Amino acid sequence: MGEQERMVEAILFASAEPVSVRDLNDRMPHGCDAAEALVHLRKRYEGRGVQVTKVGDAWAIRTAGDLGFLMQRETVEQRKLSRAAIETLAIIAYHQPCTRAEIEEIRGVAVSRGTIDQLLEMEWIRFGRRRMTPGRPVTFVVTQGFLDHFGLESARDLPGLAELRAAGLLESRALPSGAPQLGEGDVDLDEETDEGQSELFED
Repeated sequence: MGEQERMVEAILFASAEPVSVRDLNDRMPHGCDAAEALVHLRKRYEGRGVQVTKVGDAWAIRTAGDLGFLMQRETVEQRKLSRAAIETLAIIAYHQPCTRAEIEEIRGVAVSRGTIDQLLEMEWIRFGRRRMTPGRPVTFVVTQGFLDHFGLESARDLPGLAELRAAGLLESRALPSGAPQLGEGDVDLDEETDEGQSELFED
């Protein structure tokens, strides 16, 4: 029986598809009992990293169910941000909390819904509290994921505007009137926005 177990084990290991008892018997020498060998083999594999598993009317060697997570391969999808998305993200990071209208006023052009949606999907920005002004427009702030990606402890660790202008990364133009400065507005940089999130759905 030990030799029959070895034969069944070899067949199952080499087969990409589950193998029926009949097929096992057909491959093994005359007089072998594949069904009995499977009983012993299955018991021998109990608690191991791989197990002898019944699949319908056939049998296969498969990874133990509780170890399936080890077989998953994670892939990193590289996504290139458009210039509009980069500018929008920078404005939110430096002037948070800010509304879409304030972003558009600073950029000088309209912000497409797709740009905001992409940054939300990447979880680099999130909704802040609504501005207590007519229409109660929603504001945007950067997320913990954004800070983590760029190795920042907080938004206060971002390079100063003067440093960016000196490096030629920003145009030396004045901010529009009413645009919030870093840390100004109705959302504290270190404050959780659970309350703000609920306000988004208030009339």
